[in-house]
Amino acid sequence: MSLSVLRRLQLGIEALYRVETRLEVETFLIDDEQRRHAGVRRAPREQLLLRHEDGELAMGLFVDEAALANLGRHDPARGLHDENFADFCLAVEGVSHFVYVALAAAGQRPVSALELELQAEVDKFACCVLLDPDADDLRRRLFGDVRFAEDLEPHERERYRTANDEANRYAGALERQFVAEDRLGDMLADLRRFYRLSLGDKLAHISRAAG
Repeated sequence: MSLSVLRRLQLGIEALYRVETRLEVETFLIDDEQRRHAGVRRAPREQLLLRHEDGELAMGLFVDEAALANLGRHDPARGLHDENFADFCLAVEGVSHFVYVALAAAGQRPVSALELELQAEVDKFACCVLLDPDADDLRRRLFGDVRFAEDLEPHERERYRTANDEANRYAGALERQFVAEDRLGDMLADLRRFYRLSLGDKLAHISRAAG
């Protein structure tokens, strides 16, 4: 049986960063009814729900079923295009959140919401570049055309805006230093170092790289 898009993304992200969660993302998928029962305030098309139970972290990942169905029809492994780009980025974001939180929980390391969102934005850029290094206007499509949900609280909107802006700066540096020079191996090494940094060190790394 072929692997789902989410499972392939999980294996790809873990291989990219040379990490291993020893979990299968599909085991943690929840549907819209399960999410409603969780009593969430907002219901975006992708959402990682967390709950502490008896000293352990419980996770549930919601990814819009229509997006997953669309990725089944337009497999990103065969190429990114207008029909699958947005849904591919949505799936990457969900899997990125899942893997990052799972690793942090295993290491008993706290993770801030900004750190989680920043890494997801970087992961979207990395996954798109690895699928299509010659993609046109990738940063504009990922970071320039972004629209924030109307129901976000001011502090949430600021968090998403900061993650978007900082990831855009980092992606720009990666494009100039590595993608344009066809040095993808060096780009992967830089991404792996970045992945293991704290939020403060991530932001400092971006400032240095962006000049």
